Amino acid sequence: MSHFTKALLLVGALAASACTNANRFEDDPALSRGTAAPATGPIPGSVDDPTSTAFFQQRVGDRVLFAVDQSTLSPEARQVLDGQAQWLLTNTDYMAVIEGHADEQGTREYNIALGARRANAVMEYLTSKGVSPARLKFVSYGKERPVEICSEEACYAKNRRAVTVIAAGGLTG
Repeated sequence: MSHFTKALLLVGALAASACTNANRFEDDPALSRGTAAPATGPIPGSVDDPTSTAFFQQRVGDRVLFAVDQSTLSPEARQVLDGQAQWLLTNTDYMAVIEGHADEQGTREYNIALGARRANAVMEYLTSKGVSPARLKFVSYGKERPVEICSEEACYAKNRRAVTVIAAGGLTG
């Protein structure tokens, strides 16, 4: 008998014996039935975990938009920020950096100042809702970090924003 034939018979015997023990997972009845164990809650860190950054970004909302040359919060922005404040008050291990942004129109200096006013408006709103100012800081990127690049109003509107970036632990910088 050749080595190939012997190897083939050995692999076949091992495969057959592995399939014969129906109770090989006795310690876990769910696995012996071929089903997964029942979930006990959301997967940590997932969008369904209310303590996760993914939940904050996608369910609460991490950004608010502004009108042209404005840093005044719209009713829609206040609604998003109410959710952010509630999330931050519930999840006290997180800090937040509020990024202010502007569209590409205007000078760099003007847009840096406008982004700062927008970020500051968000920070003041969050603190007015009870979030500790020690957990917040803001930065302005002006027109330097667009999410959309084109010279149309639809793009400009998406770039006139403040984004709340959360992270566990202390703030640096």
